[in-house]
Amino acid sequence: MTAQRVAGLLLAAGGGRRLGGRPKALLEHDGRLLVEAGAAALRAAGCDPVHVVIGAEAARVRERAALPGCVLVENPDWGSGMGSSLRAGLASLEGESCTAALVALVDQPGIGAAAMARVRAACHSPAALAAAGYGGRRGHPVLLGSRHFAEVSRLARGDQGARGFLRAQGAGLTLVECGDLAEPYDIDTTEDLRTRLRPGPRPER
Repeated sequence: MTAQRVAGLLLAAGGGRRLGGRPKALLEHDGRLLVEAGAAALRAAGCDPVHVVIGAEAARVRERAALPGCVLVENPDWGSGMGSSLRAGLASLEGESCTAALVALVDQPGIGAAAMARVRAACHSPAALAAAGYGGRRGHPVLLGSRHFAEVSRLARGDQGARGFLRAQGAGLTLVECGDLAEPYDIDTTEDLRTRLRPGPRPER
């Protein structure tokens, strides 16, 4: 491969157990569903293709979300944790001839296209491995070179995702500081719904 083709992978399957069973993909912020905003940010960051892993209330997500050009990947095992969604997403990229995947989480609306593009720029080969840093602490998005897909999939279990794999890489992981571009908060609790999400009118479909 001569071009560095980076796929976007948005993990959006969670059921929002601590949010009273409200799927995170369908939460609204600034007039958009979180799944729409996350996918659009990956596209704006230069990712192609963009695969979106859905799970909880997948039929409603398909019905309500405007995700033009995205590949929707359904994870029937979403209830077992983020690890299964990461595995499903990486498996869906087989045959896409991607140099790497930029992995983002649907419940982090404070991380937009600018931070994603900065981490994406760390892709230099299928061996690339990078993550956004916030004051020196590792966060999302995470850039996984295709050479690592099999090992990440093997280790991704429960809610760990790629955490254990990344921790073991030491100096092999490039930390890309993004604290000047993004806020890495999660939407996890009802308090987050009240303080972090802003209502707004839905755009015309």
